Amino acid sequence: MRGGEMDAYFCLDGVSKRYGGLAVVDAVTVEVRRGEVFSILGPSGCGKTTLLRMAAGFAEPDGGRIVLEGEDITRVPPNRRRINTIFQNYALFPHMTVWENIAFGLKVAGKGRAEIASSVEAMLELIDLREHAKKKPGAISGGQKQRVAIARALVNRPAVLLLDEPLAALDLKLRQRMLLELDRIHDEVGTTFIYVTHDQSEAMSLSDRIAVMNEGRIEQVGSPVEIYEAPRSSFVAAFIGDTNFICGEVSGFPDKDYCELEVAGLGRFLAYNDKKVPRGESVTLSLRPEKLFLERERGAREGVMNEIRGRVEEIIYLGSQTRYWVRCGEYRLGVLMQHGRFLLDQRPVTWGEEVWVRWHADDGYMLQSYTEADEALLTVSDVESGEAAEEGHDAD
Repeated sequence: MRGGEMDAYFCLDGVSKRYGGLAVVDAVTVEVRRGEVFSILGPSGCGKTTLLRMAAGFAEPDGGRIVLEGEDITRVPPNRRRINTIFQNYALFPHMTVWENIAFGLKVAGKGRAEIASSVEAMLELIDLREHAKKKPGAISGGQKQRVAIARALVNRPAVLLLDEPLAALDLKLRQRMLLELDRIHDEVGTTFIYVTHDQSEAMSLSDRIAVMNEGRIEQVGSPVEIYEAPRSSFVAAFIGDTNFICGEVSGFPDKDYCELEVAGLGRFLAYNDKKVPRGESVTLSLRPEKLFLERERGAREGVMNEIRGRVEEIIYLGSQTRYWVRCGEYRLGVLMQHGRFLLDQRPVTWGEEVWVRWHADDGYMLQSYTEADEALLTVSDVESGEAAEEGHDAD
């Protein structure tokens, strides 16, 4: 955690917003710590941009309050909040130079010439664009425009910087570079960042903590490791990366740490029982593709290893990895194998071949919040964002 303090520096306390009878944001509470990078992650239409607009003051909540350093700013207009926003389209003034764009906010605030010049030069140094200071936005690249937008937003030293999908318009390589730049800039200035995105990799690589949002509500808040390794719901498990879901019933307890799951059509498997689920209760086991591996021969069932017999239905070569889809009874399991010298020396598994899918019992994570609405997620899912509508407003 880069921000050292544990206080609720900025808080959205039970905020709600409705459009045309639809609850776009439904009694959401988010507490952000001083100096951290806090990401709000979710599919299109989940309400994350509406939440950001309320934080910025561009939309007024129907319920709840917004608090910054103990002060209720719910009814404070945007220009009087110590909060700045960076948008997807940069919103730079095309007729102004890079220097003038960065200086604009300071001029509006009535700062003196010397202070403006000193602050702008410091920002140009921070974003490494001193040699482009006299150029206009049309003469610089997309990544450089984004850095100018960041400098313009930071030059007034806001208490909180809101970033609304700031890298969405950039290509993959440039997004990756800009993530490193954002991380460096945050470490240097220490400003609290609230980062809104639908891109899991952006949130995972940049954030101290992540709030996963779905249908106007927060599903889970935690560190990237907590969100990925210990999801609280099937939605979080499927939205953050890929996973396999296997449904079963707790049938026994071979020891104090593990339980036995009975899965219809597949048999019995061991799972780490950290939640102390009682016998007879139905649970869903989340298995990440990279935690599984394939073998042609059945292994010794030593320790707490599980295995399922299946047939390879599909193979996708991804360069550094190969993804296998294996039919195991009613389940179609995804297995992601990282390439290495040991694997490359083996005779590769081919289509239609019978294999054993194996995993360690500690690598399956039990979910108890699985519902019938999650039926569509019973195979490995690259969860695709639903295009829920917020009529007359931003898609998010």
